[in-house]
Amino acid sequence: MKNLDQLLEKYAEVIVKVGLNLQPGQRLMISAEMNTAPLVRAVTAKAYQNGAPLVNVHWSDEEITKIRFANAPRDSFEEVTPWYFEGILQDAKRGDAYLSVTGTDPDLLKPFDPEIVGTAMKARAKLFKPAVNYITNGGSQWTVVCPPTPKWAAKIFPDLSEEEAVDKLWGVFNKLCRLDNDDPVAAWQSHLDGLYKRHKFLTEQQFESLHFHGTGTNLKVGMPKNHIWKGGSSKTSAGVNFTANIPTEEVFCMPHKYRVNGTVAASKPLNHNGSLIENFSLTFKDGKVVDFQAQKGGDALKTILDADENARYLGEVALVPHFSPISQSGLIYYNTLYDENAACHIALGSAYRENIQGGVEMTDEEADAAGVNESIMHVDFMIGSDKVDVDGIKPDGSVIPLIKAGRWAFDV
Repeated sequence: MKNLDQLLEKYAEVIVKVGLNLQPGQRLMISAEMNTAPLVRAVTAKAYQNGAPLVNVHWSDEEITKIRFANAPRDSFEEVTPWYFEGILQDAKRGDAYLSVTGTDPDLLKPFDPEIVGTAMKARAKLFKPAVNYITNGGSQWTVVCPPTPKWAAKIFPDLSEEEAVDKLWGVFNKLCRLDNDDPVAAWQSHLDGLYKRHKFLTEQQFESLHFHGTGTNLKVGMPKNHIWKGGSSKTSAGVNFTANIPTEEVFCMPHKYRVNGTVAASKPLNHNGSLIENFSLTFKDGKVVDFQAQKGGDALKTILDADENARYLGEVALVPHFSPISQSGLIYYNTLYDENAACHIALGSAYRENIQGGVEMTDEEADAAGVNESIMHVDFMIGSDKVDVDGIKPDGSVIPLIKAGRWAFDV
């Protein structure tokens, strides 16, 4: 692609300065797919130029992953190497920032038994959970990015050659990540300021519940007392700002674990570990999924729901206007990082404790009583569209429209 080096330079600068907000003298650990190497090299260079004394890169390879699922004994998929995840936790506690660079083929694990895939992912998630909890509860800056890769591009643009697909995806991506600005860092700061104003307004309202209603959806999402909306940039316990996802268009919070009721229909397919789940709906009673339907991928959906005792409860609710740049691109990305920023969404599984006052300091028992869900899973799926409205319901019963016909319904 023309000007790819220049684009990677801009992207790396946004990741280091906006995503991670890497501090002078701070180390960086990177988990990355081998097919993202050009970006990883650019980020590594930018980190050292920013004063990092050490950048550690841990590579994975999707072809080796596929070889394992094709050839390993069926009873071996609970085997996981613990030192890798222990190392991430150790480095995070030392103060290192963490960057995840994904780029896996969306169909990588499609040929394999969803039960086996689920077993492997569950085993991995259990070992990764302590590091995830530490990092996401303010322990260190962290960012997830996903640059265009050949097989991903081919999935989105199946009628183009691989080279044409990659070029076209980079062209789309350039705009979605605001790299088409003369100063992308300044453009991101302006965007983050707008998200800050929205989540500040939402936190001040202290809604009793949110009501999603529209085509196939009638869902009441109860909110815990003293909940805190987040969006755009976050802050570590040491007071360092960072942006966890690039791109990001959402403001998000945690629902009350036991106060979600009604039915919700997914508005976009969910690609989970290579299985595409389409045209599905979930029914909740007192917070828990008690029924589900899926036109395609029902076995994969059941694997998510049965991952542990709390995977059927929600951990996140997020508001995103249907007219966000990602939605307006008109594409399905088969990648949650992008698709979740195209529409309002909810997440099965674990909550972020930063979304409730004092949540990080709570014991597990106190957190559960406050409505915080804890799970090895966190799986986002999209429920918003221009035909689903969202209202905020105050403790006195008054209603404030939040999203109407896919657009923000309140000014900040």
